[in-house]
Amino acid sequence: MPYDPQKHHRRTVRLKGYDYTQPGVYYITICTNERQCIFGEVTDCKMQLNLLGHLAQTCWLDIPNHFPRFQLDTFVIMPDHVHGLLAIVDNTPVNTKPRRVPTTEKFGKPVRGSIPTAIRSYKSAVTRFIHRFCETTEVPVWQDGFYESIIRDEETLNCKRQYITNNPQRWGENPDKLEYQKNHPSLLDSRF
Repeated sequence: MPYDPQKHHRRTVRLKGYDYTQPGVYYITICTNERQCIFGEVTDCKMQLNLLGHLAQTCWLDIPNHFPRFQLDTFVIMPDHVHGLLAIVDNTPVNTKPRRVPTTEKFGKPVRGSIPTAIRSYKSAVTRFIHRFCETTEVPVWQDGFYESIIRDEETLNCKRQYITNNPQRWGENPDKLEYQKNHPSLLDSRF
């Protein structure tokens, strides 16, 4: 699809000029479309995945099989979002060809081995499985884009690990969120 400034005008949250293929740890948040609770529910401060949640978890665990430079760290699949730490762990060049491949993303031009490309691949795989399971291609699964931050030190890494681990315990602390979910049923036809 060619670039159309009328359609493709989202503001990016990526750091301009940053090389998202370089080694480091990245904190990722991916939200479902309209924050629908399609991956399960939190019961007694523990996340209980439903079948769609298990599909999302399986695809997350499969990321290193498709992106060998990536390692998984702490992650959680929540009813309406995913939090995870992804690490790019080696300095092996992404490009082995003699000519230089760009390391910054541009619309419609993914960068092999980059964080945005891995997340795009993950979201696509989950969407395919969910659409197949729910027998639909009409309902969007994810919000556009994702949120990421670059972990720069051990203290921040430990804080993010703790935040992810404690996410299910904090789920019921927001009464507005619970009320919103009650009044906005999932658009996906659940068969489980």
